[in-house]
Amino acid sequence: MTPLLDVRHLHVHFPHGHGLWGRVHRVTRAVDGVDLALAPGEILGLVGESGCGKSTFARAVLQLIRPTAGQVLYEGVDLVTLRGEALRRHRQALQMVFQDPYASLNPRMRIGAIVSEPLRNFGLARGAAARDRAAELLDLVGLPANALDGFPHEFSGGQRQRIAIARALATHPRVLFCDEPVSALDVSIQAQVVNLIRDLQRRLGLTVVFISHDLSVVRHLSTRVAVMYLGKVVELAPAAELYAQPRHPYTQALLAAVPVPDPVVARTRRPAPLTGDPPSPEQERVGCDFAARCPLAQARCRLERPALALLAPGHHVACFHAHPAAVAVAHQEHPTHG
Repeated sequence: MTPLLDVRHLHVHFPHGHGLWGRVHRVTRAVDGVDLALAPGEILGLVGESGCGKSTFARAVLQLIRPTAGQVLYEGVDLVTLRGEALRRHRQALQMVFQDPYASLNPRMRIGAIVSEPLRNFGLARGAAARDRAAELLDLVGLPANALDGFPHEFSGGQRQRIAIARALATHPRVLFCDEPVSALDVSIQAQVVNLIRDLQRRLGLTVVFISHDLSVVRHLSTRVAVMYLGKVVELAPAAELYAQPRHPYTQALLAAVPVPDPVVARTRRPAPLTGDPPSPEQERVGCDFAARCPLAQARCRLERPALALLAPGHHVACFHAHPAAVAVAHQEHPTHG
């Protein structure tokens, strides 16, 4: 199947520490060579620790941040090469729901104006037609039409995020990026918003990239999962397979840290040891980025950088030790969910 969105060798580097004559002293490699292809209608979970480059990757794909290098092919068109009106028109098909609904909505605008603003910007509807469409969008996300005349501060966090989702859907996008959309919400509300995104994906045929540091959330939503570490994808697999048999030691450690509600199961778990902090993204590194924290690291890991290689059908891993004989499977006590 031809990918709807194909990201190739994407790099986002931030130079800073300028000295005399404008010379750059340091470079932060926020995204450092990511390849990802999205099929139409799939939900890709993008997970990793805070600071691993997940949000920067999403913004670079949407060209909210210009990549340092690489390609972002949407239906075969490289968005990196576009400027002005050509880029703006393609952005109509790729939208984002941001993390903080308290910051992403203009407090001085009424909800009707917020939701219908994309319609006016892209010339899709104006006046009464735009207001009617905004009411339809609010209904789609489970809010009443009388919310149109309210202001953001009159709504709860979960309601604000529903408003942000409605706004993102206004332009009939084909790809929806959800950047930690539930992390700022109460736990009791998170499941409602996740279920809403899954329902909208099915009803509208959306392709969704769901970014989160919470693997328990991603598990019940995604068809595939990509795990990022220091700006790189270190494991990519169908969701059920990744949770049943994670192959990269970093993925194993992330899964071992997910709380288990059953105390009997929790006592029998074999958590993968993980110590220390990630290296600075400013450092020039040789070898595997995870070697300093990895329980399986050997001399080769500190000298060579493993490529993201196909280990099993659909399962890619960047690790020299990622094969069934060498990797102790973590989290295998729990049933997988599609």
